[in-house]
Amino acid sequence: MRYISTRGQAPALNFEEVLLAGLATDGGLYVPENLPRFTQEEIASWAGLPYHELAFRVMRPFVTGSIPDADFKKILEETYGVFAHSAVAPLRQLNGNEWVLELFHGPTLAFKDFALQLLGRLLDYVLEKRGERVVIVGATSGDTGSAAIEGCKHCENVDIFILHPHQRVSEVQRRQMTTIFGENIHNIAIEGNFDDCQEMVKNSFADQSFLKGTRLVAVNSINWARIMAQIVYYFHAALQLGGPARSVSFSVPTGNFGDIFAGYLARNMGLPINQLIVATNRNDILHRFMSGNQYVKETLHATLSPSMDIMVSSNFERLLFDLHGRNGAAIAGLMDSFKKDGSFSVEQERWTEARKLFDSLAVDDAQTCETIAEVYEQTGEVLDPHTAIGVKAARECRRSLDIPMVILGTAHPVKFPEAVEKAGVGKALELPAHLSDLFERNERCTVLPNDLKAVQAFVSQHGNRGKPL
Repeated sequence: MRYISTRGQAPALNFEEVLLAGLATDGGLYVPENLPRFTQEEIASWAGLPYHELAFRVMRPFVTGSIPDADFKKILEETYGVFAHSAVAPLRQLNGNEWVLELFHGPTLAFKDFALQLLGRLLDYVLEKRGERVVIVGATSGDTGSAAIEGCKHCENVDIFILHPHQRVSEVQRRQMTTIFGENIHNIAIEGNFDDCQEMVKNSFADQSFLKGTRLVAVNSINWARIMAQIVYYFHAALQLGGPARSVSFSVPTGNFGDIFAGYLARNMGLPINQLIVATNRNDILHRFMSGNQYVKETLHATLSPSMDIMVSSNFERLLFDLHGRNGAAIAGLMDSFKKDGSFSVEQERWTEARKLFDSLAVDDAQTCETIAEVYEQTGEVLDPHTAIGVKAARECRRSLDIPMVILGTAHPVKFPEAVEKAGVGKALELPAHLSDLFERNERCTVLPNDLKAVQAFVSQHGNRGKPL
């Protein structure tokens, strides 16, 4: 399997190289040169497989030539063996044909564990083989940071620096990052918003001279391995509900477009998906594009669903690449225009093509709380605010009541007590046993100004397990 850049000017890489590369040298994102496609019979034969075995079958084509089958199987068994639920991603029924896919049974109670538990093990495997050491600099709007730290904390050849917006993540999210200690773990609170953090990461990839020769690796969803791992649970959910003999629709809470892009890829790989719904909050750049062909950067607002407080969706470029016939020059021009003007639209026929599969809805905080309360009253289930946005969008945008609707349950509600409290849900939420003492643990975090040079100086000074790079 070879991977190419969405902007067309970077060399093609194999899986091992793309795992370590993050952004392409031309500023683009890597995508498979050719997507594997499975027959309906092949997909049907996977029904009833344990999650790690299904993951092997779905992901194997992406790593062929880089990781032997036996090694990859062992990595996957270890990855999903740490999840608290034996089904790994169980489905919970809300009503007759509406389901929540619970993606929060991993160590940090969020869907990011599916990809980042795998990414940490893949990095360990590849770096050990190559005899290399790397630095991870990642940005988080809440969940990626703790999942990345949890996934990479034991990696012998990795130093990890996670940037989060100061005082703009929930307390549980913050503590899940700042209470994990290690010589190779560094939490940085940036006096800015998530987009500022994300921009620093992108700029650091563009010019890595501050690392003095050490390689920078991405853990954000720009890293292809993240997307690859998320494809699996679309197949898993569909197989539980009669797929591939019947179509399934999905409503996906998303800010960076990575999670829903994985669903788009699952469909292109042969899984019958009828509809993908982009569910987002007040920071609605994706909804404005899907509903009106306007991709316009506006002011970022803090909401009760902070993991989606994102205005520039990094992975959207991957969809645009396909919509433009995989024309890298066209995407490079579009991204240059966006950087200059803060907006773009695409040709009508390209937007119409996207609308054949995608619908969208923006849900504000009041509607989010109303949905949490409504679902609790109907079912006794407590939703986190991101999942509630997915439910609201599913109910507003659903094209067919006959087709099962799966809402991606992206996080455990205990991570967002403010939203649950505002919704008026009286049910006491308890942290799982492995996090029961979270609020008593000591924290370690460095607050830095919204300044790229200050962050890069900190990374340079504290890398290599506390020794300057």
